[in-house]
Amino acid sequence: MTVQTYRIVPAAEPDGRGAAANGAKCGRCAYRTLCLPLGLGDRDLARLESVIGCRRRLARGDVLFRAGQPFANLYALRFGHFMTCRDDHRGERYITGFQMAGDLMGMDAIGNGEHASTAIALEDSEVCEVPYARLQALMAELPQVMAHFHRMMSQEILRDQSAIRFLGILRADERMASLLLNLSARYAMRGFSPRRFQLRMSRDDMARYLGLQLETVSRLLARFRDQGLIHLERRELEILDMRRLEAIAGGMHEAVEA
Repeated sequence: MTVQTYRIVPAAEPDGRGAAANGAKCGRCAYRTLCLPLGLGDRDLARLESVIGCRRRLARGDVLFRAGQPFANLYALRFGHFMTCRDDHRGERYITGFQMAGDLMGMDAIGNGEHASTAIALEDSEVCEVPYARLQALMAELPQVMAHFHRMMSQEILRDQSAIRFLGILRADERMASLLLNLSARYAMRGFSPRRFQLRMSRDDMARYLGLQLETVSRLLARFRDQGLIHLERRELEILDMRRLEAIAGGMHEAVEA
């Protein structure tokens, strides 16, 4: 795993062409409805675009930031997928989340000034680097930007609470069903099929996120497939029976032994 990004594109060029010359205008981004508040005028949108420090492209396996690293920037994921992870007291890695285009990463560092987790690219990806000091100044001037940022923080808290529920309450099959449904809903929000998508993470990553053994994850996926809930070919997943999967996630089903 490397730490070098292979491309950095400034948001503003010396000739004044700015983000538009690099195709980095926020208003043209496919995920602007996730990252940006609705109803921004052209002038306010331009001010928001001026906050972006640079765009970074990372190859699969590259580290965007590490746990313990001083906090300076937030990162809006423009395309690709990431995972965030930490090490427990035994030095074992566990996964704290999977991020996709439209997500904002690094918010867990705002409180104490350093990143609590390490962010690793699951595939070739691109992020927009947003210096937090600049964003704070802009939020003081544009209340709608502050309100949207608070909504994103609230959604992050809800995701964390959901992860705690995975580990503390749900059985193994319920955890797996909940993860697949969560991915389905998030892809649907981005305009993709909620039933057919690729699992960007490995089975080992899924196990470390769900608090399960790798063998348990493999058996559950195989059982879901055998029961006609999903079709899975390598990492290409198709949900065949959404209702039954929702029933499993909600605990309203016969036990699926792992």
